[in-house]
Amino acid sequence: MSTTSLAYRWRRALPLGLGACALWGLALAFAPEAPAQAKKAPAEAKDEPEINTDPKFRDVMVGAGGGVEQVAYINELIEKGWKENKIAPSPRCSDFEFIRRASLDIIGRIATVKEIGQFMADPPERRRSLLIERLLKSPEFGENFGNLWTVMLLTRSGSRKVHQEQMREWLTEHFNNPSKDGWAETAANLISATGVTNENPAVNFVLHHLGEPIPQNEQPGGGKFDMVPVTSRTTKLFLGLRTQCVQCHDHPFSGEWEQKHFWGINAFFRSSDAPRGRPQTNAPQKKGKGIKEAQRELVDRSDLNSDGKVQYERRNATIYFAKATFLDGKRLPEDATGSRRQELAKFVTNSPYFSKVFVNRMWHHFMGKSFTKDAPDDFGEHNPASHPELLDRLAEDWAKKYSHNPKDLVRWICNSRAYGLSSVAHKGNDKPEDEVFFARMLLKPMSPEQLFDSLMTATDAKVGQDKTERRALKEAWLEQLVVNFGNDEGEEGTFNGTVVQALMLMNGKEMNDAIMDQKDGTVAAAIRKRANPREAMKDLYLAALNRPPTTREYTAILSDPRMRELPRVPPTAQSASWTAYYQDIFWAILNSNEFILNH
Repeated sequence: MSTTSLAYRWRRALPLGLGACALWGLALAFAPEAPAQAKKAPAEAKDEPEINTDPKFRDVMVGAGGGVEQVAYINELIEKGWKENKIAPSPRCSDFEFIRRASLDIIGRIATVKEIGQFMADPPERRRSLLIERLLKSPEFGENFGNLWTVMLLTRSGSRKVHQEQMREWLTEHFNNPSKDGWAETAANLISATGVTNENPAVNFVLHHLGEPIPQNEQPGGGKFDMVPVTSRTTKLFLGLRTQCVQCHDHPFSGEWEQKHFWGINAFFRSSDAPRGRPQTNAPQKKGKGIKEAQRELVDRSDLNSDGKVQYERRNATIYFAKATFLDGKRLPEDATGSRRQELAKFVTNSPYFSKVFVNRMWHHFMGKSFTKDAPDDFGEHNPASHPELLDRLAEDWAKKYSHNPKDLVRWICNSRAYGLSSVAHKGNDKPEDEVFFARMLLKPMSPEQLFDSLMTATDAKVGQDKTERRALKEAWLEQLVVNFGNDEGEEGTFNGTVVQALMLMNGKEMNDAIMDQKDGTVAAAIRKRANPREAMKDLYLAALNRPPTTREYTAILSDPRMRELPRVPPTAQSASWTAYYQDIFWAILNSNEFILNH
């Protein structure tokens, strides 16, 4: 049996846990260290460009998008918090760390070796800002945030793939080419849209959260569906207010929200109907029906819930009625010309909470923690903001000066000093209570989508070059997520990026095939350089970790006794021993903490 075949069978046969540890022991000499937040980072190899980690170094912001004022304000208030609380920030991260972090956060995957080369060729004081501008202009920016918001709006498992794909493509276009009023217009469409799913994908949001049918013998005139799910999801996603608990009783932690507020919002949705039936989950489609079977429609009808009253019951069994009323007490205008949902969309997008929750959510996405103590979409006295003045200012500027354009907000956050800090902690910022001051970058687990796209990028897999094949492979990947970790309700609570979870998703046939392909891909290219192991190792590390090996890692690999035992064959000759050796090295790198974490 060849060494290559043995390596493949060995990896395929490895059970999780002990098996992974066994191969880990084999590759221990060249496996990279995980980036610990309380360890000193290893020095870079001496033959690599010197990286400026001076904490006083200031990048020069480039581009015609503006935002210098907002970036300066972010730096001013964050640094003020450090001084007032005697927090010492971590050093500036290396440029290799920055391109990997920014690429994952902005376009949803690690950088390619070619992109790293372009980045390192830029002037040091401008390269980070130039990178941010390139990433914002990439079509992958919209794809990344379109995917993130599709999960939040529809969840991964609560709708048909065709509806998820419709929503994803629609959102991708809105993020890549924001309209005149940016996110506000997008959100308004999601709340108020009507039509057929394949013609107006925005209707998928309301359609997938209709709730239970209302028995007309119990509540005549109440509408077709109770609209409870879409009520709570609308306030949570677009206002950062979790009203689901006030459906049955007043808020236990905030006296501001009562039952009447939930049902006042609910009344805006009660005149909506789905004449083609409710959307289904991913049940198999009937043969011959195809995509037409999955088409659904959302309409507003004046004859549904015509009196505009919604019945609800207090805990003391008293029945009350609510009319369409926004959280601040504003009622549906008597002279309103649009539908109730259109009027609700106006109330939502003009609320100060609307901009604040988007800013807070984006800050959480990029920094690993929001301004609020706990969840980014749960405003209230129970969840205070660490930097209320900064949150308010960013939200106001983004709404009034930058027309809710998501790209501007990303530009501000990513050009800030806090975003460019190292993830390595020290005694001056290593306590859990220090995290609210953003004095270091917090480690963030990759999402399943980031992990998939990063694996395709790192391995340069042949299947990843064809969009159709890649999409099919990604769908199969995400099905593993649902099967292995349950239905995640649109949040990342069931997949948290642990090594065991990542291994369950990563160690399938496709990944092994990508690593073991001797004609195409990253390992195949490294195998062709086996006459120069130093260059081959550099390529493997740059492809997977977006950095060259450290001096310690180079030394460990080049002094490995097994390397001296490998046959000294010409670069063009086939050698199963060399092939298996490089494959095992790359497999170990991809299965490291450093790969699966965004740091």
